[in-house]
Amino acid sequence: MTHRTRIKVCGLRREADVAAAVEAGADAIGFVFYAKSPRAITPPDAARLARVLPPFVMPVGLFVNASDAELGAALDAVPNMLIQFHGDETAAQCERVQRPYIRAARMAPGFDLLNFAASFTSAQAILLDAHVDGYGGGGKVFDWSLVPQGVRSPLVLSGGLSAANVADGIAHVRPWAVDVSSGVESSKGVKDPGLIHEFCRAVRQADERLAAAGLDRERP
Repeated sequence: MTHRTRIKVCGLRREADVAAAVEAGADAIGFVFYAKSPRAITPPDAARLARVLPPFVMPVGLFVNASDAELGAALDAVPNMLIQFHGDETAAQCERVQRPYIRAARMAPGFDLLNFAASFTSAQAILLDAHVDGYGGGGKVFDWSLVPQGVRSPLVLSGGLSAANVADGIAHVRPWAVDVSSGVESSKGVKDPGLIHEFCRAVRQADERLAAAGLDRERP
């Protein structure tokens, strides 16, 4: 069976952007609960946007070194949210909320992804992002050749993706999912419906090319 690369559109703050992502075929919608981000959203606003999601489109909450109170407020507002830890959280800190989560890895030369993933075996997936100053990938693409063989966790490819490069990223990394934010924006925090549709089409076309070539999900 051909693998369908899942798509997450992150950093949504407007109902129109949520509607565009859903229409384009996104599998997950990302809300940023990090006050220093230009894409930050409050729990009440996230709850309002989550209410318009159709069944089987997953809300995901991005947190950076959040307190228990911050996590609790967001999860009370959006109870079915998948958690994305994007800071310096340890495995024990990720597990303390007793909810499904994914863990971001900051990719750079010398970073041991195999050891990192082995430290977060309870994570549903490892999200690969560029290592930049501060937190988040800063819209930067990292060197995909840094991703080693043998990572047992499902991988989510992030970091500077757009319709122009996502097919190459899928071909190199063969991720379970891809995550886009700045690559589908007209300005920080404002998504462009046309770019969202272009990105989702590029993902589908990449999957079709791999299937037509008879390539499986293992990386070359």
